[in-house]
Amino acid sequence: MLDTPTDIHPLFYGAPSTTEYKKLRKRIIRQTREAVEQYGMIERGAKWLVCLSGGKDSYTLLAALTELQWRGMLPVEILACNLDQGQPNFPATVLPEFLEKMGVPNRIEYQDTYSIVKDKVPAGRTYCAMCSRLRRGNLYRIAREEGCSAVVLGHHRDDILETFMMNLFHGGRLATMPPKLLNEEGDLFVYRPLAFVAEADCEKFSTAMNYPIIPCDLCGSQDGLQRQQVKQILDGWEKNSPGRRQVMFRSLMNARPTHLLDSGLFDFAGLERDPNKIPNLKPSNADTE
Repeated sequence: MLDTPTDIHPLFYGAPSTTEYKKLRKRIIRQTREAVEQYGMIERGAKWLVCLSGGKDSYTLLAALTELQWRGMLPVEILACNLDQGQPNFPATVLPEFLEKMGVPNRIEYQDTYSIVKDKVPAGRTYCAMCSRLRRGNLYRIAREEGCSAVVLGHHRDDILETFMMNLFHGGRLATMPPKLLNEEGDLFVYRPLAFVAEADCEKFSTAMNYPIIPCDLCGSQDGLQRQQVKQILDGWEKNSPGRRQVMFRSLMNARPTHLLDSGLFDFAGLERDPNKIPNLKPSNADTE
């Protein structure tokens, strides 16, 4: 990744020349490529709808995928998409201007789902669940209209781990957001290429590149969320035992159905001993007297 004026995408113009930054960028690109390859995301000639919220994660996603595409390692067409959901004070011009400046093909869509959420969600409840459902439905629609085969999201390693912990603590199930998912209709993939990338790396990268970050709490409904509580727990564990997050994340890639309790995953009732391996014990002298 030795950039030259003629061999660099505009998304990386002005990148720091420090060794620390170069290592960070290389790590993010490598981890993104590993996730793409390990989970079979590449369909040569496919078109991806890469979803941008304007947060640090989505900027990192766009840059990483563009880097891989620029280097010939990702043979797909990328269409960046921002869904303006009508949140109060949303800076509607930031992303269109940024994407045009960077020369990134894009579609900006306005759908006032915020008013719907405000009308339907009872007072005192958070908006996130309904907001996410409405956003997902619109993104699927846009992907179909644009002829895309996949909706690509910026969820990172920590998002995946936090979702697992939320399901464990509050949902009563062992589940999380997979790196690759087929939607219920069966016509679109959902990809999360940043599955192996740490949130801290996304923050360092987007800050180093000085991308125009749009805050995710414009609707004012973020306080007291279960996800924030889980994040605080994980932060505490990480502080006391550095590397704990990565160890926990690796466990999601090393599931052993035989050592869990889900009889739908493993046939415990049908488990039988091998008669050929049952020892034929000879009676002792005491037994024959």
